[in-house]
Amino acid sequence: MGSVAHGVAAVWLCMQIWLTLGGRLDKGPLTESNILDFGAIFPIKGKGGWQGGQACLPAAKLALDDVNARKDILPGYELRMHSNDSQCDPGLAALVMYDLLYSDPQKLMLLAGCSTVCTTVAEAAKMWNLNVLCYGASSPALSDRQRFPYLFRTHPSATVHNPTRVELLIKYGWSRVAILQQAEEVFISTVEDLETRCEAKEIEIITRQSFISDPADAVKNLKRQDARIIFGLFYVVAARKVLCEMYKQQLYGKSYVWFFIGWYEDDWFTKMVNDTACTPEQLKLAAEGHITTEAVMWNEDRDEKTISGMSANQFEKKLNRAIEENGFLLKENRRPEGYQEAPLAYDAVWAVALALNKSMGELSKKRDSLKSFTYTNERIRHVIFQAMNSTEFQGISGKVAFSSQGDRIAKTQVEQLVNGSYQILGYHNTENNTFDGNWTDAYWIDGKIPQDRTIIMPELRTINVPLFICMWAISGAGILVAFGLILFNFCNRHRRVIQFSHPICNLIMLSGVIICFISVILLGLDGQIISPTMYQLVCQGRAWFLSIGFTLGYGAMFSKVWRVHRLATKTKNAVKKPMQPWKLYSMVGGLLCIDLLVLTAWQWIDPLQRSIQTFPLEFPSSTEIDIRIRPELEHCESTNHAFWLGIMLGYKGVILAFGLFLAYETRSLKVKQINDSRYVGMSIYNVVVLCVITTPVTMIIASQQDASFAFTALSIIFCCFLSMALIFVPKVIEVIRHPLDKAESKYNPDYGLSKEEEDKYHKLLAENDELFKLIKMKEDKIMMLRMKLAEKVASGGAIKADNQTTNTLTVNKDTLIVADFITGEGTSDSAYGGTSIQTRSSRASASDIEFSESYL
Repeated sequence: MGSVAHGVAAVWLCMQIWLTLGGRLDKGPLTESNILDFGAIFPIKGKGGWQGGQACLPAAKLALDDVNARKDILPGYELRMHSNDSQCDPGLAALVMYDLLYSDPQKLMLLAGCSTVCTTVAEAAKMWNLNVLCYGASSPALSDRQRFPYLFRTHPSATVHNPTRVELLIKYGWSRVAILQQAEEVFISTVEDLETRCEAKEIEIITRQSFISDPADAVKNLKRQDARIIFGLFYVVAARKVLCEMYKQQLYGKSYVWFFIGWYEDDWFTKMVNDTACTPEQLKLAAEGHITTEAVMWNEDRDEKTISGMSANQFEKKLNRAIEENGFLLKENRRPEGYQEAPLAYDAVWAVALALNKSMGELSKKRDSLKSFTYTNERIRHVIFQAMNSTEFQGISGKVAFSSQGDRIAKTQVEQLVNGSYQILGYHNTENNTFDGNWTDAYWIDGKIPQDRTIIMPELRTINVPLFICMWAISGAGILVAFGLILFNFCNRHRRVIQFSHPICNLIMLSGVIICFISVILLGLDGQIISPTMYQLVCQGRAWFLSIGFTLGYGAMFSKVWRVHRLATKTKNAVKKPMQPWKLYSMVGGLLCIDLLVLTAWQWIDPLQRSIQTFPLEFPSSTEIDIRIRPELEHCESTNHAFWLGIMLGYKGVILAFGLFLAYETRSLKVKQINDSRYVGMSIYNVVVLCVITTPVTMIIASQQDASFAFTALSIIFCCFLSMALIFVPKVIEVIRHPLDKAESKYNPDYGLSKEEEDKYHKLLAENDELFKLIKMKEDKIMMLRMKLAEKVASGGAIKADNQTTNTLTVNKDTLIVADFITGEGTSDSAYGGTSIQTRSSRASASDIEFSESYL
């Protein structure tokens, strides 16, 4: 029994030795001649970027052991890896690569991780005729075959899940997104590809914010842009900073959806870093509900046997033990960086082994071997390249195969963070654009899919209904009053009180008043009553009605006051000519022609159109719905509105100023032919003052629809009513008081002057001015003589006088008497212009002034 026991023990020991060596006895003794070397660069101890070597290095070592344990792979040879730390620093990676290449033995291939490192290594490796396989590089730039001719990677390109992102946007109805990226080549290239795909699907990218180390300003800008669906592309260290800023800016919760990169560790958002001023609880709160998209890095069927004979679950257990042995496991069982990419590193070593294994067969046919490889041997490098390009197997990360660009062909996995842990939503196969999974299982805080923007509800600011009804009622009453005065003007056209005020001018003025009242009604028509198309017609009608109404109303008054001024300044001969009424009407017609010319040119070249003025967003009364109110206000504007308005106001301003001047000059004059000149002048004052006040004020308050309408409408209404009252109320009162036309001349002083009396008045007025000048000259001469006389007396000289008293100097001013040139009485105040008129009834002569000059 003892010998049997010893025999069994010996057999058991032999079996354990054989299993430990993994069949290596078939490969022969280990010497430098049967060892195949390749170099590997892992980012492990760096402070920035991706430090995935912490998990990928143990995974690569596991793969190396499993490959070397297989007698059917690289028979007679053992694969050996020479590795070093790059810290995800491209400069350090170049130094590490040179050290690997310039130290014996020669390497058949290079492995690298971290996109920036892979970029540097792949660009430089072609100088040594080396193929490069990247296990942890997602930069889309690495897909450029001209720049990186010998590059392969088991890590899919970062652009591989851009189609998935776009499909998610379409599925959830989002058409407006924002992008926040770290200023690294891998993310820049990814974003460019994403923008292209979004543009093809008519998805708007409202903003693209980038940062180097501090994302504070970029996150603030996202909030200013009202970004709701946001793609974040950055390394994990920067991701925690972004989370902290999200929390500070309240850019998380039910109204926001963030898309992050899926290759972070599962608990990345709970880790503390020195430059993050947020607690783990705050970071977790900000991260809740975000979605990740990443290429599948673990086999979907975790129990499926792979090329190594292990399933993904078995590999994970071995990996955890290997990580602990290498000292990379952090406290509280937190997984190290690169844990998600560990299967890629494992499969990368297997891909190297399978490619070299296939190359051995090809080279043996040509009586050559891998040991013949040198950094200048292009033929062997090409054989390895072709073998790698055709490699295909089922690995821990799923099916491993390479595209013509050397990229990994893989599915995209979509996950969402719910209650602090990631839940798989499904898988997207980019090759045939199919989805596996239930996308409706996505978690939304309030049970509804968030909106991709704040819903902007345009709200047209319209004129207050009671206000425009009131203004319309007053305008309507004004129109009725104007029509009543037109009827009064027509019915009493035979009365001198009407005849001498030019009834046709009155009719023109009243027509302008009616048109101005209609313009008030048009000013009250806005979007609550008429359609935008009709508003454009109303908009143009306002300018025509208001301008023509002003020209007719003011033009009629202007022509009257101009005629009064002309009568007051005519020469004696010209006064006798009868006044032609058509001259008054032609002046109004001339002003109207200018109006029509300007308005027609305005309408033809640059017509008034409906424009919308927007105001800052406002919160609705109910804050439960994610909407904002955008107030809008309609305006009538043209492209060159200021130019045309300047022309119109400019020429009307000149007419107003000239009319004001004429009204002031004729303020005290009355003529029989225009008996209401004083009232017309007062109306002109009224129009000018209101226009000067209204025009600038309405421009200032144009954004306040009620105030602007009320001020403009009241100014027009007040101006029209006051003008009608000043010009027609005295006439109405006169007709009511004196129904018979004969009594008007007796009780109305405006009708007491005839044409002959007017001529006599002007003649005596000029004569009286000449007499006053003569008197002034005589008084000056008397004063001079008195001064000379005083000088003689002071010198003691004798002054002899003639028979008359020489020191008596008398001016007979009593010969200047006041006489009324109309009544013939001794003194009277003429009612003409309200000015007392003094005239001389007898001429002054030299005898009226007596003095003696005998002393001369």
